[in-house]
Amino acid sequence: MTLQMTGFPITLQKELDWGDMDALQHINNVVYFRYFENVRLKYFESIGVLEEMEKTQVGPILGATECKYLLPLTYPDTIILGATVSQIKEKRLTMKYVIHSQKLEKIAAEGSAEIVFVDFASGRSTLISDNILAAIRNVQADI
Repeated sequence: MTLQMTGFPITLQKELDWGDMDALQHINNVVYFRYFENVRLKYFESIGVLEEMEKTQVGPILGATECKYLLPLTYPDTIILGATVSQIKEKRLTMKYVIHSQKLEKIAAEGSAEIVFVDFASGRSTLISDNILAAIRNVQADI
């Protein structure tokens, strides 16, 4: 892991796809959100969100997301995606992301998302479970 990934306990490596480039010959801006989604899902898998969601019908939804584009990504390249939880509230948490380009040897993008926990049966926001909070603390303890 590079020094620039310090503080991101969950990482994911990905080869860029040529087909994700747009007419301007760089990775289309929309694709960055898919990258964030991929590393967010890996984070959720590491803390047991999907298993808990099956049992309780309570899980995360995306409330807001943003991306700061720092450098254009182009094929071919390998990126390392990082995710961390930067803030926890009763019913929501904030995740931060980073995309590191191995070719450029720099951070190409930074992002964040507000994740709201919802009881899918009622359609209302709900408290983050103690199990998930403990799992987040465990994952974050590594940074």
